[in-house]
Amino acid sequence: MSSALQPVLKMKVDELFLHWLSETPTQLLLKDCLRRIKSGEKLPVLSDNNCEDYGAAPVCNKSQLHNRLLDHLSISAMAPCSPPAHSPAALPVASFGSPRSGLTPRSRRSVGARVAQPKKEEPLTPALSQNIPKFYFPKGCPKDNVNIDCIISKIEKTFSLFPNERATLDDMGKVAKACECPLYWKSPLFYAAGGDRTGFVSVHKFVAIWRKILQTCHDDTAKFMQLLAKPGCTYLEREDFVPFLQDVVNTHPHLTFLREASEFHSRYITTVIQRIFYTVNRSWSGRITCAELRKSNFLQHVALLEEEDINQSTDYFSYEHFYVIYCKFWELDTDHDLYIDEQDLSKHSDHAISSRIVERIFSGAVTRIEYWFRCMDLDGDGVLSMYELEYFYEEQCQKMESMAIEPLPFEDCLCQMLDLVKPQCEGKITLQDLKKCKQAHLFYDTYLNLEKYLDHEQKDPFSVLRVGENEGQQELTDWEKYAAEEYAILVAEEAATEQWNDGYDAELNDLEPPLTNENKYAIDKRPFFEMPTHDTNDLEEYEYEEDFE
Repeated sequence: MSSALQPVLKMKVDELFLHWLSETPTQLLLKDCLRRIKSGEKLPVLSDNNCEDYGAAPVCNKSQLHNRLLDHLSISAMAPCSPPAHSPAALPVASFGSPRSGLTPRSRRSVGARVAQPKKEEPLTPALSQNIPKFYFPKGCPKDNVNIDCIISKIEKTFSLFPNERATLDDMGKVAKACECPLYWKSPLFYAAGGDRTGFVSVHKFVAIWRKILQTCHDDTAKFMQLLAKPGCTYLEREDFVPFLQDVVNTHPHLTFLREASEFHSRYITTVIQRIFYTVNRSWSGRITCAELRKSNFLQHVALLEEEDINQSTDYFSYEHFYVIYCKFWELDTDHDLYIDEQDLSKHSDHAISSRIVERIFSGAVTRIEYWFRCMDLDGDGVLSMYELEYFYEEQCQKMESMAIEPLPFEDCLCQMLDLVKPQCEGKITLQDLKKCKQAHLFYDTYLNLEKYLDHEQKDPFSVLRVGENEGQQELTDWEKYAAEEYAILVAEEAATEQWNDGYDAELNDLEPPLTNENKYAIDKRPFFEMPTHDTNDLEEYEYEEDFE
């Protein structure tokens, strides 16, 4: 064996050494040596040459020598450190031929046989394990005040109101309330009980399923997960949300206009699902776990769906936010194939986004965990170096120079950002640093979005300090402000377009003379792409509106 131990082997050697050190014979031997040192006696040397000093032949091996050393332990030295009286067999004995053992060879053989047996570890008493209470509850902490029979009785009473005690999907709102669940749990409850196969749910089938859920799931998160997840799965995937969201579209009073446009159902549902996973699935694994769902505010927003205004749910279900997202997507998707490529995305907000960050987005290297930080972390080492910051800031400077704006030198900008973030390690910015500073959006805008960066530069420099003072107040996020402004603009433009189109049609009707055979023939002979000759200003406005749409 080589002198240098491998790491794993060294751990095993250390483990065996500690085990040997904890043995009773070893402890007795060490105590006897300590007694000899205190009394000034000579210590025995463990070597083959001095085996004769202990009445043994020179050919004794190490194990025999160890036993002979134990034979020389005096009775007085062993007495204070003897084990409890109930285990005398654990005491060490001398080997044959020891002049100091004080025992006959026959007695030594019987005791030695017992020593040769492997030591059995005594199991822990039940009292020791009962002192640690259970602290891990993956499906919620059980509650003592839940009366399952009372809840089942309410459910059975509700089912008695339906024909043949069978509930359809339209009836499940009453059942959800009987289960003490939010209203829009009705669809998950219906499909979990097999309603999609028969079109209805019987009272016996539903009671059996809900009783089992109440017995195994002890909070709303675990119950909702159990209802939506596939059998045997402990996570939620994107398709698991489709029936739930389709029911929201079909029944929510604030989505009546969307209900009539069936071609937009899937686009609204897809948008909401992506927003759910963006907010809840913090691991970016594509699978929402029970822990992630419990830490999020998603179920609180599901409960808010009972309110008439769905736009209160700004994190997930807001139709106004969907309208802004879809319209902006449609504007960028010039070929309308419902896909945005690198060239399309670069046009967003008049080319405000850095082309270098657009390249990173489409590189495929960034797919998980804290999106914008990973986009800027070019080498993937988990920190943003000064080189990476300078790489993204170079393009910002080029854009500002093309706009006749004198950019701030990188060194000065870097000092500002370091003062803002205050990283723990000098010269390196970690994700934890950005989260602690509470101003990560200012940091990202400086390097990635020129338009927002210039907006920040024009603001009051002390406004950033006042943000911390108003943390207790509810303030709209940048996204919520942007969505509200864009929605108002889009609605105003749509209303203006409809009004202009109505006025244009009326003007055509007023100017159009009665159709005679001659006039009709002239219209028929007019080239297909020839525009009617009306006021030039109106035509220019018309062309602008058409191009904008």
